[in-house]
Amino acid sequence: MSEREEPGGRSPLAAAPGPAKLYGPEFAHDPGAVYDRLRREYGELAPVELAPGAEATLVIGYDAALEVMRDPGRFPRGGREWHATLPPDSPVLPVLGDRPTTLSANGTVHARLRTAITDSLARIDSFALRGYVERSADRLIDAFAGKGEADLVADYAKPLPILVSNELFGCPAEIGDRISRGTRGMLDASAPGAMPAEEANAMFAEATRDLVALKRAQPGPDVTSWLIGHPAGLDDEELAEQLGMLLAIGVEPELNLIANGLWLLLSDDRFGGDLAGGSLPVEDALDEILWTDPPLANFGTTYPRHEVNFRGHRLPAHRPVVISYAAATTDPSRASADRAGNRAHLAFAAGPHGCPAKGPARVIASLAIERLLDRLPDLEPAVRGDELRWRPGPFHRALVELPVTFPVEEER
Repeated sequence: MSEREEPGGRSPLAAAPGPAKLYGPEFAHDPGAVYDRLRREYGELAPVELAPGAEATLVIGYDAALEVMRDPGRFPRGGREWHATLPPDSPVLPVLGDRPTTLSANGTVHARLRTAITDSLARIDSFALRGYVERSADRLIDAFAGKGEADLVADYAKPLPILVSNELFGCPAEIGDRISRGTRGMLDASAPGAMPAEEANAMFAEATRDLVALKRAQPGPDVTSWLIGHPAGLDDEELAEQLGMLLAIGVEPELNLIANGLWLLLSDDRFGGDLAGGSLPVEDALDEILWTDPPLANFGTTYPRHEVNFRGHRLPAHRPVVISYAAATTDPSRASADRAGNRAHLAFAAGPHGCPAKGPARVIASLAIERLLDRLPDLEPAVRGDELRWRPGPFHRALVELPVTFPVEEER
């Protein structure tokens, strides 16, 4: 009997109370409390419900999460068997569906797709990227700098990654807007009044196909064209899926990283009075957010092909095992955000499926925050922390809005 099994050979997953719901306003308001309770009741792994009827195992221990991510043999991607058990309108299917992307692929298929992506991303010019961010930031700031107030989510953090991604991928604004709305619709599918998951998925898929068709006809110096021309020879479906994945993870998590970083800088006294003093406070804030409130909270889903006894927990075949980056990086037995520059967090995942764009993602977030604070150094939050609203859903840690006030900027 392993150290985590109960007398009689039962796993703690079966011995403790029912699965925790990772959806709804209560979880969105204070996910940390849920993770703490699960840690007390179950240890490193816990039963959860991602949506009604969509049960999974959540990995909440740092060491356990790292082991899962580094062991694709026992914990492969792709979960058709589990997906087939869900109703077609399940809000988690568009996000966790078994698509032909690097997120779902294994082995040689994954290696082929991953090589095409990493090679194409490596061609991004860092100076050009900085220019895209700074021009986009100034354009957005100009629109509200004379008003004395703004919602830094709707007016800044949300549109900025879209503008930058459109530049990087040679994506027209109209197509980029549809990809963004489809992505947001899939992530927010469980929220009241949200776009139906199937509708959001269809919008997303059509937009990515349109982008592939456009860039095949009109190639340029952009990531889309580089993917199309890569020696791996991706077909149109593979191209559309990889591009959709890259654009989705380049917009929603980036928006959350920028917004969460801004909130920390504006609300935490440790950063007060030094916001316009250079890059160090911003880099420190990003490090801390990636530890304490990673923008993609629960993801990296794997599906054991056979029952697995893992660190004393019995995991059924085909039942999803989801990495909680948010819980693992706040594991009190292992992780710490106390030291500036500590980047051993798991916010960008690890192993063969680690994020291939973490470098550009960090550059975009830091430049976006620095540009805003340079232009408007006297920003003040217009709400208290307990008044903030967070978007519901199991996958992201995302503010609904971030209202601020500031002295009106003199005309440039």
